[in-house]
Amino acid sequence: MPNNHSLPLSLIILIETKINCASQQIQAFKELQPLVLTEKGCLQYELTQDVEDENQFVLIEKWATQVDLDAHDVTPHMIKADKTSISFRARPATVFKLKSI
Repeated sequence: MPNNHSLPLSLIILIETKINCASQQIQAFKELQPLVLTEKGCLQYELTQDVEDENQFVLIEKWATQVDLDAHDVTPHMIKADKTSISFRARPATVFKLKSI
């Protein structure tokens, strides 16, 4: 039986930008996505936008293991992105870490 650190997991991240800042979120994602997709264990990294509220986004991530996700969180590009996003996000993102049943 594999331990929880070796099982795939998905993240659903709810993001709200400040008014008139949606384009900054989109641009930041477009710069980040190619870097993240090359990381070990990244299976999916996709940003979606609410069709009725341009300031609402859902980021969908899928990682092969918890170890891969942990490594992702401390990459230089993620550390920089986390610091930069404060300027255009309305509040901290809400993160749901999910496992398949």
